[in-house]
Amino acid sequence: MKEADSAAVLKAPAQASRGATQRRFTLPSLTLLLVLLLIWQGVCGWYLPRVDKQYAVLLPPPSEVLKAGWELLLSGELLLHLWASLRRELIAFSYALVAIPLGIAMGWWRRVHDMVDPVVELLRPIPPIAWIPLSILWFGVGDLQNQFIIFLGIFFPILVNTIIGVKNIDPNLIRAARCLGANEWRMLRRVVLPAVLPQLMTGIRVGFGVGWMALVAAELVGATTGLGFLINDARSLLRTDIIILGMLVIGLAGFAIDLLIRRLSKWLLPWSVGAQK
Repeated sequence: MKEADSAAVLKAPAQASRGATQRRFTLPSLTLLLVLLLIWQGVCGWYLPRVDKQYAVLLPPPSEVLKAGWELLLSGELLLHLWASLRRELIAFSYALVAIPLGIAMGWWRRVHDMVDPVVELLRPIPPIAWIPLSILWFGVGDLQNQFIIFLGIFFPILVNTIIGVKNIDPNLIRAARCLGANEWRMLRRVVLPAVLPQLMTGIRVGFGVGWMALVAAELVGATTGLGFLINDARSLLRTDIIILGMLVIGLAGFAIDLLIRRLSKWLLPWSVGAQK
């Protein structure tokens, strides 16, 4: 009987979390979005064409954006640009994972921190966008240049959060592991890495967001495919419906990436209260 009660208590938070996620996207929560879409459709689809047709061209209604999206989806062009952007983001993320061992080393060994920290703090405040002109000279226009800009956007949030996670480990855990005879490697693998994971997942979540924004900026000036290129190319053709469509796809893709990372955090960190919220 006690075991059943304990199981029910453990399942309750998870069920409450799933219920909160389901309620988040119910009709009442989308009311404001629907109202804004109706206002947008009314102003841009009915009012502006009667006032000035030029304004109607510069700001098309949602119906025109949806029509342009359907056409690009049928032609396969939208999926092609979306996949090009996602592929660059994932490749750059795989490179940026080097921040994890570097962050653990900087947080765990004081000498490593003192050596590397001045370089990190010198480069970290520089926006990834500021590297675009130099990266074009280094790598040319293409995937490698875009991946370099995204790498800079992802690398530093992961690095900083990993360092903070190591430094915030409960000293009692470290003392207990040492008393039980854990060597340095086992300490890092069995104590430090699990304790760092919640802060690390936060860094990955922030890094993906910054990298996604840096990706679009890099594609605006240094790519022949991708959502940023799609927006810039539509600008030259005065296709504001495609521009707005590209912006909406960027937002939806970023939201989907963030949601996936949050779900992954819940799965990897069942003991973390913050990850389960």
